[in-house]
Amino acid sequence: MKKSLPVALLLCLVFCLQSVGQTTGTSGFFTASDGVKIHYLTAGDSGSWVVLIHGYTDSAQRMWFTTGIAPALAKTHRVVAIDNRNHGQSDKPQPGGTGRAQDVIELMDHLKIQKAHIHGYSMGGGMTEQLLALIPDRFITAGFGGSGLTETDPEMRAKAAAMDEKLPKAQGEAAAAMDRFRSRVATARPVTPTAAPAPLPGPAVDLTKLKIPIIAINGSFDGPYSKTHRLWRESQIFQNVILPERTHLTAIAVGAPMPQEYIDAMVRFIGMYDQR
Repeated sequence: MKKSLPVALLLCLVFCLQSVGQTTGTSGFFTASDGVKIHYLTAGDSGSWVVLIHGYTDSAQRMWFTTGIAPALAKTHRVVAIDNRNHGQSDKPQPGGTGRAQDVIELMDHLKIQKAHIHGYSMGGGMTEQLLALIPDRFITAGFGGSGLTETDPEMRAKAAAMDEKLPKAQGEAAAAMDRFRSRVATARPVTPTAAPAPLPGPAVDLTKLKIPIIAINGSFDGPYSKTHRLWRESQIFQNVILPERTHLTAIAVGAPMPQEYIDAMVRFIGMYDQR
């Protein structure tokens, strides 16, 4: 006679399976126009699309799923998180190289995504800026995490920097961790002059002509005003979120407690300006 598993063990197995499902997306691949194989993760089966673009040296799984951001959004949206080229499970034609904004456009074409909420962190924010210039009509909202658009006017840039200077600075282990991170990034980047992809054709982004709602989420230890002053000054609809006592590493935390404020801000903002 077969013995049944204890109820407590069954409940544990169910919980574990649910946890895996909540923190891991469904894998997919496509081949970019230049032959590079790109990996991505999807989650959610209804609602508008949310496109997530991770930062340098990170991955779709670590930055968006492990942190709980993608699972939270997937409750009411369809989410896709790209592994930028040279990162994650995507091909690495230039180990240590950056991502490419064109890959995001081609991913959206591959999945037949006409419009989406597009949110990028750090390097991903830089790619979001490029996409705003290239395909503004395909945005529902734009999100900048650990990033933004710096002022083009020297006087305004100095004003924003002065605002940051008045903020408390990271101390102790938080500051040391940032120093170690900068060292890792400097070591990871290729020393050849072809480290960054060639600039994409197209105009620079003109925020004054865009009606796209924009959000920026930065730690208070991460120069939040220098990154967002131009967004505040030029955008028609802009929300600025500054996370107290968070650095570039801890505004989105992998392997440490994830700030719920980041997740909540994204969910509220996307829900507020959603198009279904």
